[in-house]
Amino acid sequence: MKKYVSIRLFNIIVTLLIIATATFFLMKQLPGSPFNEEKLADLSEEARQEFYAKYGLDEPLLTQYGIYLQKLMTGDLGESFYYKGQSVNGIISDRIGPSALLGTQAVLLGLTIGLILGVIAAFRHNSIWDFTTMLVAVLGVSIPNFVFAALLQYFVGLKWGILPVAFWESYQSSILPTISLSLIVIALIARFARNEMLEVLQQDYMVTARAKGLSTTSIIFKHALRNALIPIVTILGPIAVSLLTGSLVIENIFGVPGIGSLFVDSIKVNDYSTIMGITIFYSAFFVLTMLVVDLLYGVIDPRIRLADEKR
Repeated sequence: MKKYVSIRLFNIIVTLLIIATATFFLMKQLPGSPFNEEKLADLSEEARQEFYAKYGLDEPLLTQYGIYLQKLMTGDLGESFYYKGQSVNGIISDRIGPSALLGTQAVLLGLTIGLILGVIAAFRHNSIWDFTTMLVAVLGVSIPNFVFAALLQYFVGLKWGILPVAFWESYQSSILPTISLSLIVIALIARFARNEMLEVLQQDYMVTARAKGLSTTSIIFKHALRNALIPIVTILGPIAVSLLTGSLVIENIFGVPGIGSLFVDSIKVNDYSTIMGITIFYSAFFVLTMLVVDLLYGVIDPRIRLADEKR
């Protein structure tokens, strides 16, 4: 297991290095500038050179790349071009809270409801419960979450006045975006849980469990659900990463000051350092989450853990 984790960590470092390199050079190729060129035109040549020197833009491209990697190795994502005097690390730290709250709530809500619907649909196969679950799954995948968000804003927020329509003023402001984000989670988890449970329920050991007279609850939680979790955990990893690091569209619709809205705003103003910082942050979170997912396989299925221990 230690050898497996060490190899994976090495691969993670190489992957992040490749992503950082690609992101850096792609940013340099983008048209436009992160600065107000009209204001720079009013400066003297000496003042303009001092301005570029402040951000290290007067150095050759490879030198800039070397400085960028050197700072990155120490965890320094640089200084924002748009938010004057603020580091990218600080900006991300200030914005990660709302995104993490929405993502955590959406994952927990989606996982809970999705598992319940999937289990009920499997145990009531070809019944009204099964058809209803599949309808929810199809609608959840087919309808974009921003459409569902607009419907929630209109009915729940404007027409009925139950919850705030937008902005980040209290905990109630997180409810509608959480529901909007959880729709796709509910749909995917319910579909996968149903399909995996149907397959597990047909196995010989499940027939034996029923023959022993075990209760339905015992059959679900001790035998069926645990063996159906591996595919669910596999898809839950990437979903959790995308939600915890902020939904680009949903955060902008509801005016949530999170990572997603920060990323969109940074693109609008060509804030290269912030764009690169968020990309690295997202990538690191993704690869580390996938490592955790792989390790969870061994917890769910002991056979996978034993296979890893032989390495």
